[in-house]
Amino acid sequence: MTTIKIDTSLDDVTIDQLRHVMPRCDVNVWHPLLVAAMGRCGIVTPARVAGFLAQVAHESGECRRLEEGLSYTAERMMQVWPARFPDLESATPYSRAPEALANHVYANRLGNGGPASGDGWRYRGGGLIQLTGRANYQEAELGTNFNLVGHPEQIRVPGQAAAVTAGWFWQSKGCNELADATAGPLPEEAFRKLTKRINGGLTGLAERLDYWARAKEVV
Repeated sequence: MTTIKIDTSLDDVTIDQLRHVMPRCDVNVWHPLLVAAMGRCGIVTPARVAGFLAQVAHESGECRRLEEGLSYTAERMMQVWPARFPDLESATPYSRAPEALANHVYANRLGNGGPASGDGWRYRGGGLIQLTGRANYQEAELGTNFNLVGHPEQIRVPGQAAAVTAGWFWQSKGCNELADATAGPLPEEAFRKLTKRINGGLTGLAERLDYWARAKEVV
């Protein structure tokens, strides 16, 4: 596979390159969407493209998972949200009940209303980088001009909204600049900082590093 210089239009990021990074991705669908989103959001250098594709690959299961999975057992809820579910009695009503769980755990935060508002479920994690909460959907709407507050389901299906909101999130959080540093003297340290900006921690770091290595082989 030939390494190709990436210009500002990203015309020479190929389907084969994307397939190399994400073998399970439906590249015929996602290639044009990702190319357009990257060009729009300044993801136009090898370091930025490699970092973006690596993070997206992990967050979305190679563009196959566009919706937060919220079907948990009571035991798992106690592990994920120990403060909210300190015992089985508090967790059991939400076991394998994704909508009720989302409305409970995301209530009155991230710009959402109370449990009865349905905002927790309506604005659950979605898109290629799991946008979550009414406030974040509203901010993304202002940045992308997609009607995300009125139609949040747009980012949970393959399409422009899912791709562009991921690029917007990346750009708005300063990830282009963090990715630039991965071309510097301490690349892995810079990539860890990039992961924290996306994830809030280092969850899935080993897999992200693997995708990053694959991306750097071809871009």
